[in-house]
Amino acid sequence: MRELLAAGHREVKELLVAEHLGASEVVDEILELARRAGVPVRNANRAALGRLAGLDVHQGVLAIAAPLPTSELDDLAQGDGGPATLIALDGVTDPHNVGAVLRSAESAGATGAVLARHGGPTVTATVAKAAAGAIEHLPLASVARIPSALERLKSAGLWVVGLDAEGDAPLFGLELLTEPVVLVMGAEGTGLSRLSQARCDVVASIPRKGRTASLNVAAAAALACYEVLRVRGD
Repeated sequence: MRELLAAGHREVKELLVAEHLGASEVVDEILELARRAGVPVRNANRAALGRLAGLDVHQGVLAIAAPLPTSELDDLAQGDGGPATLIALDGVTDPHNVGAVLRSAESAGATGAVLARHGGPTVTATVAKAAAGAIEHLPLASVARIPSALERLKSAGLWVVGLDAEGDAPLFGLELLTEPVVLVMGAEGTGLSRLSQARCDVVASIPRKGRTASLNVAAAAALACYEVLRVRGD
């Protein structure tokens, strides 16, 4: 909520605040940002807020805002003043994982994320909450199919690096991460789809010593994004 108002990328039509909401530093800051932006504020009961938000648990503040804008894939391929770092979600649909991936990617300086329109993640209230404001800063491209998008990104000069527990190259120290890159994360359980894996230049793995089969996709995405940051010396 704070990032939505602070970023100022989307029109916020109204701010709804739960009746009898206790004072807090965070809520006070949100209300001040709304005041500065000229956003109307009105009270509503918690049940109504829950129905509107689609969440059983919320923080008592809800914004009625314009839809989240999307970016063109070709624009994301250009980067943002440096080599592009994109993350593509191939079959990842759990909203908590999607939000956590986007949060880690934005925090590590990724320049965009690629999501599938069909059979892919929808940016719901749960995703937005798990992303902790990252969706207001990380450009998102919505594509028909991830494999086709990967082909286009390769043509634009990006290296396509898939993440898989059985990958044939170690992620850490992978030299091509200094170049424009798209990191492809597969769904938990099924991993990368056959068509997406076929379009990868490299399928990399994260070393592990424990007995669990693989990392949670959000944890793997965080490690991958920060490895790009480390390799580039940013």
